[in-house]
Amino acid sequence: MGCRALNFSNTAGLLSSKETEMRAGRWRRVSLTRFRRTSVCVRQQWKFRGSSRAAAPVEAAVVEVVEGDDVKSTRQDSAYPRRSSPGHSITVTFPDLNTLHLSMDHRHIFSTLETVCEESISAISMHSGLLQNDATSQLLETMRRIHEHGQAVNALVSGFAAVYHHFDFNTETPANGYRTLVKVVLSCVLHIIQKGRYITSSCGGMFFRAEHNAGEMKAYCMALCQLRALLYLAQRLLNNNEHGQLHSLEDEGLSKRFINEYTSMHKACFYGRCLGFQFSPSLRPFLQTVVISMVSFGENYNKQQTRLGRAALSFITSGKYVVDPELRGAEFERITQNLDMHFWKNFWNITETELISSLASIRAHSVQVNYTLTLPGEPLSLPLAADPSLSVTVSPPIAHWGPGPVHVRLISHMLRQGQDSPELLSFSRSEGSQLSLPASLRPQSGPLSPWLLIHFHGGGFVAQTSKSHESYLKSWSKDLNVPILSVDYSLAPEAPFPRALEECFYAYCWALKNCQLLGSTAECVCLAGDSAGGNLCITVSMKAMSHGVRIPDGIMAAYPATLLTTDASPSRFLTLIDPVLPLSVLYKCVNAYTGVDGVAVQPRQQLDSLSALGRDTALLLENITQGASSWLQSLLDRTPSSPTRSSGGHQNVSRSVDVLQGSREFPEGFEPLRSGCLAEIHTPCTPIMKNPFVSPLLAPDSLLRGLPPVHLVASELDALLDDSVMFAKKLKRIDQPVTLTVVEDIPHGFLSLSQLCKETKDASDICVARIRERRTHQQGLFDDQTEKETLPYTLKSRSWTLEVLYANHIVVFPFR
Repeated sequence: MGCRALNFSNTAGLLSSKETEMRAGRWRRVSLTRFRRTSVCVRQQWKFRGSSRAAAPVEAAVVEVVEGDDVKSTRQDSAYPRRSSPGHSITVTFPDLNTLHLSMDHRHIFSTLETVCEESISAISMHSGLLQNDATSQLLETMRRIHEHGQAVNALVSGFAAVYHHFDFNTETPANGYRTLVKVVLSCVLHIIQKGRYITSSCGGMFFRAEHNAGEMKAYCMALCQLRALLYLAQRLLNNNEHGQLHSLEDEGLSKRFINEYTSMHKACFYGRCLGFQFSPSLRPFLQTVVISMVSFGENYNKQQTRLGRAALSFITSGKYVVDPELRGAEFERITQNLDMHFWKNFWNITETELISSLASIRAHSVQVNYTLTLPGEPLSLPLAADPSLSVTVSPPIAHWGPGPVHVRLISHMLRQGQDSPELLSFSRSEGSQLSLPASLRPQSGPLSPWLLIHFHGGGFVAQTSKSHESYLKSWSKDLNVPILSVDYSLAPEAPFPRALEECFYAYCWALKNCQLLGSTAECVCLAGDSAGGNLCITVSMKAMSHGVRIPDGIMAAYPATLLTTDASPSRFLTLIDPVLPLSVLYKCVNAYTGVDGVAVQPRQQLDSLSALGRDTALLLENITQGASSWLQSLLDRTPSSPTRSSGGHQNVSRSVDVLQGSREFPEGFEPLRSGCLAEIHTPCTPIMKNPFVSPLLAPDSLLRGLPPVHLVASELDALLDDSVMFAKKLKRIDQPVTLTVVEDIPHGFLSLSQLCKETKDASDICVARIRERRTHQQGLFDDQTEKETLPYTLKSRSWTLEVLYANHIVVFPFR
């Protein structure tokens, strides 16, 4: 039985409630049914999968194909009884509404949106009894406004669809911020279509909840309005930039105007009923939990409570944010724009607590080595890369408060030679150490690994340590069968640039010199990091070149921040709707790392747990007055319950309009919704932000030409996507080896979510495959058994076009 390509001419019919005629060989009419999409493999032969995203019930067909027989519906009540004829059977599953935009022309989607709006308006109007309900009248007005927005957005999307391919890294990697904006808009439209269909078919029923459905449609109408505004801003950016350039070239032009727009535009709708609509459905419950936890934590942050008391109070007050999505969205908007950096450090460091880390370790792989080391701040002597007979001295970190130690964590799936040596034991700390076991109970040491992975964690340069990233590092150590050294660099704002870079570079040099203590011969050394850690991977390699020491053999940077300036780009417009990386929080991190916030720098001290608690409490008390003042001011600025809306659903805040007076970014007759919670985002454009070791995208070609092969793994829905695309294009232009892999439907920081769902696990596996690919290319260190354990798929950026070869079956993604 050969591989069949399933091509359906009537793809628009999937968005219709009618039956559709499909013929492929001897295919017959099949009735459309509602179902939840599942992926199946039949008798180890062929597997057809529509998408990796599970979705809500949608209109689609599930059919069974029997070799040599006609197609029969799988429904129990089908007019065609199922046959038990022998032969190979295939279960075919269509994509859900959340992913149809991957294969369908946007014109079909907007045509369907227009039809659905008209049908909904007609159906509601037919039931005159419903018109006496205020919620139903609001629903009618909302559907009319959606129809209006849809027509305007259709024209905008058509314009982007004609040109956005010019901004791709290459033809095999169709990804950039303009494409992502279009995808997000289509995701929103498809959700509206799905909900509109339900309203059309159910509005006459006695159990139809007019108020609930009016609230749902109003939320998505507001989201579509704001997305329309983002498309206008992106259109302006497209017109102003040079061909192929994604970031704004105006230092104080569009970037400043976008920030002004961001501070005044209504954002709460994206954190209420519409929370995470652009992401994989399997991630939405988690994102809702994070947002509820954040707003509850923020509400009680400045109250004089112990940590335990604050946590208990946050749990008690979280209930109201579960049942009231509008309140949740408004509170999230207030928090992201008003609370200071210490709040975000405290919230993000929740993953460092013993309770959370213990829960995360339950599902993590067990390792034989997991302990922390403190490297003394002493000068190192390393051979010169150009002439090993000569040496170069590497100074310890000295920025801001002089020489000091560097903290690292060593993780190894198996105990190797040197990892249990007294010399290494002298550097170890008690946390996580397994060296204290009696010699009779210790596992037998394995041979030295020819490979070493050095890891720099993410966290916006301001939060987290290697402890927060243990779960996937343990998995990597097992999958790659190598020791991993993760660096716990000092965090901003207490330790701004270049302290973190100096500590990471020093740890890299120390690992080269003492590799055998880490269980490796360091024949092949690779750097890996995510977000801020990806930035450090690149800049540490640049610093190694400038010092003349050996550069690493490869870099794997996941969603790295390569441009730490205020320049606007289409993917950065996503910060308006992203619950993981809002623009105000992003700039707080950038300002903290570059030292423009004016926070006093204090030496890093060795503190026990009680001292650490006292330090955190002192920081909390220090900011109570400032935080409470901001909170009170935001309450005074807000309207009594929710931002004021006109009859058309727009919010009118006079102060917001004054901010933008004299700057017309939108066509006549359109104005985005405005927020009642305003905040000033401090975005100084200082020279340090353009330092090549801060923003490697701005590094001169001469400094980038010596980099090792760079493997970038980005998320299509990440606000930092354009950072990866433009950095990959720059390396490609100067003939530097570089690859770019773009994963879908998951947010920034997906490595920390690798145990959460299949999509994030697959993305983590892609990172492992990229690291393994570099190792294989470098020295061919895999034996036959290890080679068989490589990922069973070919890496490309667009999953719906993959033809994936497994051992006994092939996965084909239809609608290519």
